Amino acid sequence: MYTHGHHESVLRSHRWRTAENSATHLLPHLRPGQSLLDIGAGPGTITMDLAALVAPGRVTATEINADALALTRAEASARGTTTVDFTVADVHDLPFPDDSFDVVHAHQVLQHVADPVRALTEMRRVCRPGGLVAARDSDYDRFAWHPAVPELDEWLTLYRATARANGGEPDAGRRLLSWALAAGFTDITPGAAVWCYATPDDRRWWGTLWADRITESAMAHQILTAGTATEADLHRLATGWRHWSESPDGWFAILHGEILCHVR
Repeated sequence: MYTHGHHESVLRSHRWRTAENSATHLLPHLRPGQSLLDIGAGPGTITMDLAALVAPGRVTATEINADALALTRAEASARGTTTVDFTVADVHDLPFPDDSFDVVHAHQVLQHVADPVRALTEMRRVCRPGGLVAARDSDYDRFAWHPAVPELDEWLTLYRATARANGGEPDAGRRLLSWALAAGFTDITPGAAVWCYATPDDRRWWGTLWADRITESAMAHQILTAGTATEADLHRLATGWRHWSESPDGWFAILHGEILCHVR
């Protein structure tokens, strides 16, 4: 189960993502004419940026179901991008022949899948020799913020428990290198990156969208169904997020692990 779902508060966050702010480890390796597979394309903002960089090469965007893939299609239509193909696919069993793509990319995907090693093994299988498999995932246990807000501590504990109950690993960033080694890669460039929200506008945007997500998104419904928190609890956590967002010295940093795997 995808913990976040596709509520507007989630898409508000995901549509902020670009190749520049979310795939900097990959960008120096892209060139026109490459074929690229984008796993878990979501609302497609990163996908379309990557498509522009490899055009006239084609990008294949995948999502786990048709409804999610429709979001990617809508972004392609809005931008007038014509070099993207769309396929419903499960990363554990990709419906492509061996050696199909020059680049295989996944952003914030492996933290949500049941078997990230199998996923990376499949990503390696469909990547041509000489190509690249790139992944980036956040590490929730290393999120940091100021000032201290008790509700944010509760939120983080609740989120990590919910993600794990759904079969995911919210602290994926630190595990990417280990997973890649287990998937058979031998030439890996590991790294890390950070998003930081500390300006008044960024604090307001980040705090408000999480206040909405904790009360209105699929995650909220999962929590209530599991009985791990009450509706009153979730609204109290949302108030904590808004309190943080209004702090003039508010600062929030998100650590990501990254890997670039060279296929031999």
